[in-house]
Amino acid sequence: MHRSRVSTILFDTPDADESAAFWSAATGVEAKPVPGEEQFTSLPGILPGLVTAVQRLDEGEPRIHVDIETDDLDAETERLKALGAEELSRWLDCRTLRVPGGHVVCVIPVHSDREAFEAAANRWE
Repeated sequence: MHRSRVSTILFDTPDADESAAFWSAATGVEAKPVPGEEQFTSLPGILPGLVTAVQRLDEGEPRIHVDIETDDLDAETERLKALGAEELSRWLDCRTLRVPGGHVVCVIPVHSDREAFEAAANRWE
């Protein structure tokens, strides 16, 4: 048995500064650099209960992607692959998948408030 939940919405773009400024102005939240993770600019509060951020891409087209946090990376990755996802890559503790329809999803370890994870996560056998 493991648990998982959608935890994060990321606006991926090579022009992260411009994107962060736009989303900050459009939503009325302050864009905040994430200390130690220069590729991310946080947009706290846009979607209550979810982490929302701009992620700087080194290459590729702008997109929006979802992170699913889990207490078992292997089990959640295999569950999503059984549903039709294709694993594209691994980087540190992140598993990048392309899901049916073509969107990108990352499977990551629990990183949000543990209490929020416990309250919102689905249980999978």
